Amino acid sequence: MLTRIVQTDDERLTVALVHPDIPQNAGNIARLCLAAGCRLVLVRPLGFRLADPHLLRAGMDYWKNLAPLILDDLIAFQDWAKGRRLLCLSSHGDKNYAEVNYSEKDVLCLGSETEGLPEEILNHAKETGNLLVLPMAERVRCLNVSSAAAAVVYEAVRQLQGWNRPI
Repeated sequence: MLTRIVQTDDERLTVALVHPDIPQNAGNIARLCLAAGCRLVLVRPLGFRLADPHLLRAGMDYWKNLAPLILDDLIAFQDWAKGRRLLCLSSHGDKNYAEVNYSEKDVLCLGSETEGLPEEILNHAKETGNLLVLPMAERVRCLNVSSAAAAVVYEAVRQLQGWNRPI
């Protein structure tokens, strides 16, 4: 049986959804964050209401245990993220997500399902060498955002805590 280690916000791996569009994906990622011991940050505008039934259904009854940080806009996100490494996931990335040495203070950034990440975040990730990709067959354009989040979160958890240690 796994026991949860309580961590302060500064010590926790974070998943940031920047302008998410689809409530079901956000709900799945919220559940993922709780299961993996990550913090969830939502950056407005959101393509759904926080009371959306699809969001709540995908997150099941876990929302009451999650308390995501909700930031009003990209400027608030950038202010909050100062001093943290932003690792951005994109189908246009150039660094394999499995080749990264993850840190507990990392922020895994995912963009909206229709637009991806905002250009200024993408450009920063390219400049810093932190634009990550999950390898895919050529005929596949991209992965579902919640599937991509799960792959990267659990690679980070594997590195940071090991499979046999509690999360």
